[in-house]
Amino acid sequence: MSKLKTKSGAKKRFKFTASGKVKSGVAGKRHRLSSHSGDYIRTQRGTKVISESETRRVELWMPYDR
Repeated sequence: MSKLKTKSGAKKRFKFTASGKVKSGVAGKRHRLSSHSGDYIRTQRGTKVISESETRRVELWMPYDR
């Protein structure tokens, strides 16, 4: 059987944790930050673990990276 391709955009945006959860960068931190409050900017710091339904979708995009 032929190999499956990994979505190149997904491998740049998502990483798997050791327990199999998917973490990604937070949206809304690139530009126009002056219109956001300081609380918003601080809470969006770092990475977040995405939801279970989104995890299933990302696993389809990255078949060999778990």
